[in-house]
Amino acid sequence: MTASQHAAAALALLAVLALAAGASWFVYRTPGAVMAGGAPQIDAAQGAGRPVMITVSKGESATDIGNALAAAGVVRSSRLFEVLVGITGVQNALEAGEYEFEPGLPAIEVVHRIAEGKTASRQVTIPEGLRVEQVGALLQQHNIVSEQDFMAALVKSRYNLPFLAQVPGDGLEGYVFPASYAFSPNESATQVVQTMLQAFQDHVADKVQLEGQDLTLAQVVTLASIVEREAAVPSERPIIASVYLNRLRAGIPLQADPTVQFALAGDPANVAKYGYWKKALTLGDLKFPSPYNTYVHGGLPPGPIANPGLASIEAVIRPAHTDYLFFVAKGDGTHVFAKTLSEHLKNVEKYQPYGQ
Repeated sequence: MTASQHAAAALALLAVLALAAGASWFVYRTPGAVMAGGAPQIDAAQGAGRPVMITVSKGESATDIGNALAAAGVVRSSRLFEVLVGITGVQNALEAGEYEFEPGLPAIEVVHRIAEGKTASRQVTIPEGLRVEQVGALLQQHNIVSEQDFMAALVKSRYNLPFLAQVPGDGLEGYVFPASYAFSPNESATQVVQTMLQAFQDHVADKVQLEGQDLTLAQVVTLASIVEREAAVPSERPIIASVYLNRLRAGIPLQADPTVQFALAGDPANVAKYGYWKKALTLGDLKFPSPYNTYVHGGLPPGPIANPGLASIEAVIRPAHTDYLFFVAKGDGTHVFAKTLSEHLKNVEKYQPYGQ
């Protein structure tokens, strides 16, 4: 290589380094970061206090998003955001959604969150068989809404979903559909309840066929809530449902322990001592005066005692074909079933150390 070629190569290298250093100065505000070792700290907007919520709409450009971020103090400038988007090559990957940014978050992390669609939604899974109070406690635990606000929002007359016309009264126990949800931080308790009721409409009311059934939707959900609390093993749901349906047809009281547990939990002192579902019921408990106590009153209770899942609802609609009228817990989560009282009493005696 000639001397002139060496000189040209050196000038080209200096130009590249100068350009890189200039980009480093703009992006990192740290001259020489390209040449120095270690990971540079990308400049973040200064701030303290509450996180900032930013909504990115579909079709917005990096400039649009950058302007919103800069105006809210999430990044120092719109231009900084645009440069980082360009450098990382995510111009066409910016996801719409609602985002939450903590004060002082590095600008590159802001870019990554939007490019990866890490929205501010809070995830919660509502298991089957919970009372609405327990659902409210879960929502509060996940910082979605307070239990008090959730309970106050459970008023049927506030909502206008089609299936609600089939629900007597103004309560919503039984219709808060168990599922996994993603809620935005600023959603109200009413919006949360609306989402859960819509899930019931979508997964139950619009899909479950009640034609040919002797029970109304409200009665199906009521019985399903009892099955949900009784069945620990999924395969037993249709069998347990058949037992209760057989008893209803024969005019025999259901004598379902979960209905007594539900009734007892109407007393705050009982809840404080035993929780919402008292495990060991006494003979006195079985006589507890409540319309929900199916040892005292025949037929179904006035309404659901919990929020059942789809499997328990389907078990009531498509029960097993049995002649069983009794069952007793075996102590391992399963039950033994009987057709006659004498057979049942033998099972009770056998499993008395575990069952009731």
